[in-house]
Amino acid sequence: MGKANGGGTITWADGTWLPGNPPVLGPRHHAMWLSSIVFDGARALRGWAPDLDRHCARVVSSARHLGLEPVLSGAEIEEIAWDGIGRFAADADLYICPMMYAEEGFICPDPASTRFVMTVFEAALPAPGGFSACLSSFRRPAPDMAPTEAKASCLYPNIARIGREVTAKGFDMGVVCDPDGNVAEFTYTNLFMVKDGIVHTPVPNGTFLNGITRQRVIALLGDAGTEVIERTLGFEELLEADEVFATGNYAKVHPCTRLENRTFQVGPVYEQARSLYFEFDR
Repeated sequence: MGKANGGGTITWADGTWLPGNPPVLGPRHHAMWLSSIVFDGARALRGWAPDLDRHCARVVSSARHLGLEPVLSGAEIEEIAWDGIGRFAADADLYICPMMYAEEGFICPDPASTRFVMTVFEAALPAPGGFSACLSSFRRPAPDMAPTEAKASCLYPNIARIGREVTAKGFDMGVVCDPDGNVAEFTYTNLFMVKDGIVHTPVPNGTFLNGITRQRVIALLGDAGTEVIERTLGFEELLEADEVFATGNYAKVHPCTRLENRTFQVGPVYEQARSLYFEFDR
């Protein structure tokens, strides 16, 4: 198989790369009707894939949390991912999505039926133009309510209804609280605020994923001498912040420029975080 065409998708299934989006699920497969699917998302930017090993390891961990039996190790998944990356142009921006899911089972998935697939497709890195946000009425579930320790597809209908709610109000993202009413994250990205030069971010409490890009940005800022405090945050604190920004794998580091009726300038700590991340990337 040669280089993928611009805008193309390739899929690894059953030991080989296939073009496009091949059918790999049937209506009787457990994953189709009972959502036993975990996935991860990594980025390749101009041939460099930051923290790819950690994303590949996390899909293995997510599978175990959902009661699946991983069929490949993180290192084996990473090797497949690099092979897929190499099938695109060297300057392509790519999204790498390894998945595991169960084919058999009734209520509980049959771990022995776990299957692995991976898609790699071109997806331009969004420009950091800033986004608006408002408080969502929906919350993240607690660990005893849903498999929050996994990056699991069954969690995303809740994320989708948050997205629909805030879009209907004219905003790009929602600020989502945990079951206790404390700030957890944005709709699908981790949340940071800055006050008096100090960065604050919700402490991981099991209700949201401690994102890989989040962890990387915290470490980079700390190494550069910027204090980062992980703690419980209330929504009103965000309205009094000097800066608010988000981290996530798809867009990496983006500024929030409006929260409810409060507008924010793109601030120096956000600029530092984004610059440090892409210096690390390079």
